[in-house]
Amino acid sequence: MTVVMEKPEKTEAAEPAAPAKSVRKVSRPVMIGAILVVWLVLFALLRGKQTLSLAVADLTDLHRWINDFNDSIGANRNSNPLFLYFFNEIRLVIDNLVTFVQHLISQPSGARPVPEIGWLGVVGLAGFVSWAVGNWKVALLAVAGFTFFGLQGLWQESMDTLALILCAVFVALLFAIPLGVWAGLSDRFNRLMTPFLDFMQTMPTMVYLAPLTLFFLIGGASATIATVIYAAPPTIRITAHAIRNVSKTTVEAADSLGATRRQSLLKVLLPMSKRTVVMGVNQTIMAALAMVTIAALINAPGLGVNVLQALQSLDVGTAFNAGLAIVIMAIVLDRVTTAASAREEHARNSKNRFEKWRRPLLGAGAVVTVILIYLSRTYLWAADFPGDGTVGSHIASATDTAATWVQDNLSGLTNAFRDAITNGLLNPFQTLLTDSPWWLVGAVLVALAVVLGGWKSGITTAVCVGLLVATGVWSDAMTTMASTIVATVLVMILGIVFGVWMGRSMTADRMIRPTLDAAQVMPPFVYLVPFLALFGPTRFTAIVAAIVYGAPVAMKIIADGIRAVPETTVEAATSAGCNTWQIITKVQLPMSRSALTLATNQGLIYVLSMVVVGGLVGAGALGYDVVAGFSQGELYGKGLAAGLAIVLLGVMFDRITQAAARRAGA
Repeated sequence: MTVVMEKPEKTEAAEPAAPAKSVRKVSRPVMIGAILVVWLVLFALLRGKQTLSLAVADLTDLHRWINDFNDSIGANRNSNPLFLYFFNEIRLVIDNLVTFVQHLISQPSGARPVPEIGWLGVVGLAGFVSWAVGNWKVALLAVAGFTFFGLQGLWQESMDTLALILCAVFVALLFAIPLGVWAGLSDRFNRLMTPFLDFMQTMPTMVYLAPLTLFFLIGGASATIATVIYAAPPTIRITAHAIRNVSKTTVEAADSLGATRRQSLLKVLLPMSKRTVVMGVNQTIMAALAMVTIAALINAPGLGVNVLQALQSLDVGTAFNAGLAIVIMAIVLDRVTTAASAREEHARNSKNRFEKWRRPLLGAGAVVTVILIYLSRTYLWAADFPGDGTVGSHIASATDTAATWVQDNLSGLTNAFRDAITNGLLNPFQTLLTDSPWWLVGAVLVALAVVLGGWKSGITTAVCVGLLVATGVWSDAMTTMASTIVATVLVMILGIVFGVWMGRSMTADRMIRPTLDAAQVMPPFVYLVPFLALFGPTRFTAIVAAIVYGAPVAMKIIADGIRAVPETTVEAATSAGCNTWQIITKVQLPMSRSALTLATNQGLIYVLSMVVVGGLVGAGALGYDVVAGFSQGELYGKGLAAGLAIVLLGVMFDRITQAAARRAGA
């Protein structure tokens, strides 16, 4: 039998595999560059077409409809049930609260030509409360600060500002702490609240004012309600964070001992979260001060009125004197609440032999405070601050002299700096935005949002662009966007330079960080004053103020990001022969991408809020539209539409940069 051997067939497995074709992924920088090149080409071809420009005095149908709606509300305010039994009642309650506190510490009460508690009683009360919740150092600071208000000739204005802050913070905490506790206990409620809190914290301060005057009229009530809405989110967020970070083992131990949910909350969660919650209260007070000062635009009493009137008349000295009072109040309130958050830990860890005498001394201090209050209610010298504010007059005069000297001797340098930034960076970019067809700018924004943040960011941007067109203030929105982006670029340059320095050097961090902390305490209104003296009433003044306002937060975030890069990675790069520049650019900055993107996000939000406030000193665009809407009735609708446009810009910037930060951290 013959065995036939068959030749084995060739199989595909036996053949060598063909090399797979590699697909090169286009990098984001390349895509962004391509988008910008296409934009520039189309701009050259279509410049000046379909720009949706609108003159200052012109109105769209939407603006006229808002005006008519405002007139209709005014005509039916005292007959419409919604106003009679809801909005008017809220306004009445808030008005009564504000009036009560004003009569107590700042304004004449009834037949009395002075407040119920005069200046001596208020100073004594401020010192005692600061000592009780903090320590003797902050008590001395409070006494000195409050006394200085009187020496400046701004006692009543300062007390009016303090009255609005106290009322707003009191009402805000009534809602914010329970909501924060709820958000800390419930994941579902926390997810529900987060978008609202993001939205509220994205909106610049000025934007809150216009819609609230529609329902609550101008005055202290609208200012207080706006302040409540603006100031509540920090406490809600921080309280929720504090509740969530209580040790689970501690909570489980309380549950195992039979504690009810209420007992666990009151005896475990809240006591262990107290220090963090007080930090939230600190942030709420600082936000309230920022809003109360800008609320002078709707006739809210206080120091903001002095600053606003001085800015409008270009009186730098008076503006500086009032701005200094605002800064001192911010420092006092910040230090008192900061000391309060550390009070219990300090008492527990302190080895000071005087700590055991604290309670008896506080009792004696309470007696002295009661005596001072009695004197201020009985004697005119203790009720009405003595003197005529000569210290304030000297401060204003010295400031005017300094401003004149700067303008006479440094105008060449300041004008050259202003012109270089304006002509070299701001004007070309603003022209690109305002002279491009609206649909081209919108398409570029959507494309950049998709590249940087993904499709969700692109959809959000498309919606925002469509609504911006509908507001009728597209051209002004593009002008504001140009100023915001230019200022943010400069903020990031400063942030990277100083942030890297602070991140790499603890000595530099210890030197610079206290200044940054102090800068973040000041309300945005105050930043305009010194730069008004340097650069005059121009849009550049607002841009420089925005840079100084937004840079501290960017520096701190970048410094923390640089410091978070593992030491082992830096040491490995050093051992491989990298020099300092290579370590920074090839290791630390690339590994801090998420921090850089977060710094950009926060810088944009801070800058936008200041650029809008800059409408008070010649910045124009959306800020001017909002301010004009308060002062000129026929422009109210346009001002409200401009406020909506500011919100849309803020939401768009926030969503794109947040999504980019998540991508960078992924």
